[in-house]
Amino acid sequence: METLPSPRFLANAPHRLLFFVGAGNVLLAMLWWALWLVDARWHVFAFPQPRVYAGWLHAVVMQYQVLAPFMFGFLLTVFPRWMGQRELRRGHYLPVGIGLFGGQLLTLVGALGPERCLHIGAVLTLLGWAVGLSWLLRLAWRDRGRNKHAVSCAAAMSLGWCGFALYAAFLHIPDARLMEASIKLGTFGLLLPVYFTVAHRMFPFFAGNVVPGYKPWRPEWMLAAFWVFALAHLALELTHALRWTWLPDLGLLALSSAWLWRNWPRGPMPRLLRVLFLGYAWLPISMALYAAQSLLRFGGGDALGRAPAHALFVGFFGSLLVAMVTRVTQGHSGRPLVFGGVATFAFVAIQCVCVARIVAELVPDQMAWQALAAIGWLLAFLPWVLRSGWIYLTPRADGKPG
Repeated sequence: METLPSPRFLANAPHRLLFFVGAGNVLLAMLWWALWLVDARWHVFAFPQPRVYAGWLHAVVMQYQVLAPFMFGFLLTVFPRWMGQRELRRGHYLPVGIGLFGGQLLTLVGALGPERCLHIGAVLTLLGWAVGLSWLLRLAWRDRGRNKHAVSCAAAMSLGWCGFALYAAFLHIPDARLMEASIKLGTFGLLLPVYFTVAHRMFPFFAGNVVPGYKPWRPEWMLAAFWVFALAHLALELTHALRWTWLPDLGLLALSSAWLWRNWPRGPMPRLLRVLFLGYAWLPISMALYAAQSLLRFGGGDALGRAPAHALFVGFFGSLLVAMVTRVTQGHSGRPLVFGGVATFAFVAIQCVCVARIVAELVPDQMAWQALAAIGWLLAFLPWVLRSGWIYLTPRADGKPG
């Protein structure tokens, strides 16, 4: 059996290609952001200010170009299995990977100077996203919407395409409202719904496979209630009714806390399962911070700044990215379902990065702390990306196809 790494193995399965793209995008995006923050604080490189404000561009890249490949890689793999349909072929997912990787690469080049690259990068991302989305929607349509988790994820990915289209429109029409809507849609219309839905379906399933006597709890009404609260928060933010977002935030806090309490396995569990629930615990924490921030606005203050958003992004999204992608990578590469040393280092380091990024909102020298958190992200992910990339470039350990 061939063991030398080769790019040809990337085409063997959707998760191989798209996880590989996502892993590359994670490092490239955060390398640019870390260097930009260092330069903004200590004036080392004399970077030009991008055509799009760097903070906005960072939010767009991380939501739509870094995390999207991982979501597409997972969903294009599991949708056929959830609904008992044929697995997708190479021609279905190769354009998705090419579009999402090329789109981010050109976006980052455009951030360093050539404005035209921003436009081309946006077009490539939209095209790659559209191809992946078309297959998700087609599979859900064939299933006639019977699988509610698939419907929820397909709806979120559709909102994600719309959100990125608003960013692309902003490149031609410099209206800050377009950018604001794009960033907010990426958080509460795309990422949070996909993460919540996947956790709602998969985490109890994983626990039931390894914890004796485990009773999963994943009522479908919870998905519907979640969407109501998430869209209510989104609507309030887009209409600048920020003092009232605590209402849906408390709803999301109650839902996520109840789910975590009911589904947390009692008794011993393997580390690969434990990190999924530990990462999920950042969701109620972040929702509590969002609610507190909204209530503080009644007093005319905004003491928490971007702390709630980064508890959600780094704590919830970042932790579960490591935990979930490691779980899928181990299982789909024919390796034992264990959470090894490299993944453990990444997971623990991300917890530290999350705390540092939250603290950055509460200290005088915020830019220095933000730069240190960005560098910490790079250090946390580098060994994990290298190990994962090697797996995607080599055959399955058990000799099976895929």
